Amino acid sequence: MVYVPITALWLPILLSAVIVFVASSILHMVIPIHKSDYRILPDEDKVSDVLRSAGVTPGPMYHFPHTTMKEMKSPATVEKFKRGPVGFLIIRPSGPPGFAKNLVQWFVYSIVVSIFAAYLTGRTRPVGANYLEVFRVAGCASFMAYGLSQLQDSIWKSQTWGVTIKHVIDGLIYGLLTAGTFGWLWPR
Repeated sequence: MVYVPITALWLPILLSAVIVFVASSILHMVIPIHKSDYRILPDEDKVSDVLRSAGVTPGPMYHFPHTTMKEMKSPATVEKFKRGPVGFLIIRPSGPPGFAKNLVQWFVYSIVVSIFAAYLTGRTRPVGANYLEVFRVAGCASFMAYGLSQLQDSIWKSQTWGVTIKHVIDGLIYGLLTAGTFGWLWPR
């Protein structure tokens, strides 16, 4: 069996990343499916003033109430968790959102996903493999990266499962588009 070297798959790698990039733009900017993923913070100005005066800075993710495993069962810590709120907080740098940087990083991520899909598919499907064989392997690999990776946010960060499921569906769409591109452009 003659396997496909990753260098022979540069076109499906790049084209699938471009297609995923365009699809994600449509899903997030044209179709209103993600409109309800974020809520307005009650009394936003007051909360922002308190965070600013507390010296909260961009970079790390804040967890509150903050504790160590050793302190978890202390009465004071248990009371803090009961009283609430309990959560995670991410602070971004001040100023207008840097969407250009995020979009570049997203495109690079899409290329990386496609490289791994190419590697796995190229090691398991030979030159001339039929469309569905290639589709199945490339689709599974890319869905794991785009879709299943989203489940962690509900498991560990308490993101609502409704929001997570929408992101998993996005990942399924990206995986199917990547699979279709690889199946279409697979070396014959």
